[in-house]
Amino acid sequence: MSYIDGFVIAVPSANKQKFIEHARQLDPIFIELGAIRVIEAWGDDVPDGKVTDFRRAVQATAEETVAFSWIEWPDKATRDAGMKKMMEDPRMDPSTPGNPPMPFDGKRMIFGGFEQVVEVKA
Repeated sequence: MSYIDGFVIAVPSANKQKFIEHARQLDPIFIELGAIRVIEAWGDDVPDGKVTDFRRAVQATAEETVAFSWIEWPDKATRDAGMKKMMEDPRMDPSTPGNPPMPFDGKRMIFGGFEQVVEVKA
């Protein structure tokens, strides 16, 4: 089964197009490094919870939208190698001239790697 990296980010709602452009420029690098697919999703129905929720997890303000993204890899070994290369790739460094700045506060991003344990297909 594949391996998943998941991300939850608070993005200023006014930066939606910048977020999309940022993803379109950088996400193909993950494919180049071995990912099967990359999904970027813009919050549309993200309710407030009674105890916790996506908005609280990333300290989203009223002017921000929660984005949920994931990268699917064929396996953890490919992910580990790909992420190592990604960390060394100057195309992923926002301080490199020509690279887009992150359109969100990366300090409030939550992320993690997940072993897939169940898959149900249509």
